[in-house]
Amino acid sequence: MSVVVRPATAADRPTVERLWLMFRHDMSETDGQLPGPDGTFRADRLRAAFTDADWAPYLLLSGDRPAGFAFVRDLSGRVRVLNSFFVVRGGRRRGIGLRAVREIVARHPGRWEVAFQDANQAAVRFWRRVAADIAGEAWAEERRPVPHRPDLPPDVWISFDVSSTGTS
Repeated sequence: MSVVVRPATAADRPTVERLWLMFRHDMSETDGQLPGPDGTFRADRLRAAFTDADWAPYLLLSGDRPAGFAFVRDLSGRVRVLNSFFVVRGGRRRGIGLRAVREIVARHPGRWEVAFQDANQAAVRFWRRVAADIAGEAWAEERRPVPHRPDLPPDVWISFDVSSTGTS
């Protein structure tokens, strides 16, 4: 499957909002979050991606169909964070995710971090494969407490570096 990664615009926001609901639904399996009374999930990261100048929202497309999204934060910081990343189930295990991550990190060279949960075994396998593909053996993994959520197990954080001339 081909993938096009492009910055998400204000016109794309309704599409990304619908993808966000799918993402949060998937995440609810590991974090136990239920939607609010209106059927939506918390959306502070979604709002920040479209309003904060230090964030960049991306839309992933396969042909003319939305295939997922990615939110990058801390663009001006020492370390960029791939804050939220989602590929619809119909596009998974087809290379869309790996190709999208490669393209996104290449647009923002430097140090990168991405967090995921040990309980999400598909994410564990995916992010370790991504780190090895992008950085070879030059990546690290650590566990950090989830801020303001002592009830949750620590997040797993992977870090790697992407130089301006390609991967490290």
